[in-house]
Amino acid sequence: MYKKILLPTDGSGYAEQEVDRVTKLIADDGEIIVLSVAGKLTSSAFQSRSKVKKVNERLLKEAKAAVNSMAAKFDDSLNVKTMVKTGFPAETINQVAEEEGVELIVISASGKSGIHKFIIGSVAEKVLKTSEIDVLLVHNND
Repeated sequence: MYKKILLPTDGSGYAEQEVDRVTKLIADDGEIIVLSVAGKLTSSAFQSRSKVKKVNERLLKEAKAAVNSMAAKFDDSLNVKTMVKTGFPAETINQVAEEEGVELIVISASGKSGIHKFIIGSVAEKVLKTSEIDVLLVHNND
């Protein structure tokens, strides 16, 4: 049993499988940290600051909704903490895991479809390859 587990989420529809795994692995007095990482765009010559600001606000809003939705799937008896960060997903996941002293990261093999599936899969792969903390890669059955 693990005392502290990090559960990154992108808001995809695989929460039940991840919640099931984490619930089985967390110690009775353990803590689950549900994390969503919102990307952050910067303005350029091709995009106005106001448009970039609106996109960043939307990304942050989606990240907050994702952690709240995931956290709500856990039984109230469990100690669940939510966290939203901005940055590059894989790097931020690893940074939070180290800062919070987690013992295990539970992450989905893929999330969304199309190009998002490639990106999310890449995040999980990068976390798996670069983390110094144990990683459980959850295979999602489509």
